[in-house]
Amino acid sequence: MALLCVRPCTRHMSAGLRVCGYATLSKSSRPQEKDNSGPVFQYVGEHKKPNHKVFVWGFSFTGALGIPSFVVPDSGRKKPRKYQLTPYRLETAKQISSAACGYGFTLIASSTTDVTKLWGMGLNKDSQLGFQRTQNSRHHSYDYVLEPSPVALPLAEPQQTRLVQVACGRAHSLVLTDREGVFSMGNNAYGQCGRRIIEDEVYSGSHVIHKLDGFSSRVVQVACGQDHSLFLTDTGKVFACGWGADGQTGLGHHKISSSPVEVGGDLAGVEVQQISTYGDCSLAVSRDGQLFGWGNSEYLQLASVTESTQINTPRHLPLKGFGKAVQAACGGTQVVVLNDKGEVFVWGYGILGKGPKLSESSTPEMIPSTLFGRSEFNPSVVVTGVRCGLNHFAAVTDRGELFVWGKNVRGCLGIGKRDDQYFPWRVTVPGQVVDVACGVDHMVALVKSLL
Repeated sequence: MALLCVRPCTRHMSAGLRVCGYATLSKSSRPQEKDNSGPVFQYVGEHKKPNHKVFVWGFSFTGALGIPSFVVPDSGRKKPRKYQLTPYRLETAKQISSAACGYGFTLIASSTTDVTKLWGMGLNKDSQLGFQRTQNSRHHSYDYVLEPSPVALPLAEPQQTRLVQVACGRAHSLVLTDREGVFSMGNNAYGQCGRRIIEDEVYSGSHVIHKLDGFSSRVVQVACGQDHSLFLTDTGKVFACGWGADGQTGLGHHKISSSPVEVGGDLAGVEVQQISTYGDCSLAVSRDGQLFGWGNSEYLQLASVTESTQINTPRHLPLKGFGKAVQAACGGTQVVVLNDKGEVFVWGYGILGKGPKLSESSTPEMIPSTLFGRSEFNPSVVVTGVRCGLNHFAAVTDRGELFVWGKNVRGCLGIGKRDDQYFPWRVTVPGQVVDVACGVDHMVALVKSLL
């Protein structure tokens, strides 16, 4: 790949972000012997506050990992590093509270009240990371951003507004705030940014960051599909806009919608607590633990309610013997759902996590809890969160351990090799994983550590 226009790595971020490798133990955190009567080892202080760290791994050549020397080697490395097969620390001065992986790019956000609270890295040909001014001209923007660079949001009260969440699609991004609603940027060819479609609009080098409106109440969660967007309000209503050819907007048609419209169907009158999408299938979990789905069912994602390859309106998905759904996620061809007992169920097509012989299922298959660390020595281990990339899965347990499985596209699983993974495998990360973001070929983990 010829990087004709990149953000060079000759500077460190003015916002306090810099790149480094694994941190080493400081003198204060090394074992200390108290007296001669017997060794007492103290690794961290009793009142030590946890450090919050960011780890990245996968395909590096778009800049999505935010490590410039991987793409343009410094004097200490002769060859570029195309794949980072294990978690690599991206040191940040601010605590990162939300991260999202798009198709070759990444957004990370802090809940700080500082003016700078959002950074982007990776592919930016559609301005999905905003306008990234080049060093040579204030009129030109970088197509590739090799290190986390500030994204300027048009906030009315930047020092009173906090960022709640970020989401990334194929070439567009959504940013949710606590006081000023939702902002969108990037490609809007199908109305996925929630604004009027402009014929022949040039997205490269665009300054457009759009503030969305038209919601019945405050938005509390956003989700990006490939070329569509979902929004969840505090009253449990779901809105959608963008590309609808596979029914993924759930608006009862297969057309494009350039502004957010409330989703009906079986969701009418239902209070939703969580939404998910990444490819062309969409899911919603209600507050009473029911699961709903719409969009692409070519890979049996919605086979429990239809034999068709598409549904353009939400349908209730019956899950017999499943219990209550707590969280759901879907990728390009697969679905994963977590119930209130901390059990994980999968279906669809691909590497589902129960060995090489199971590559397709129209009904939920439970992954044994032992594969997530439960044993006679740890009988209470449960999964607390699930995520999907385009072709892989991730799960986080109540002990902060991260498990991954699926297609290991360009090393996106972070397991130290490029082989596909047919069962859940624990990723070695120093600390407790708080959250994780999955992309097409890279991942980001937010980690809490006392070291």
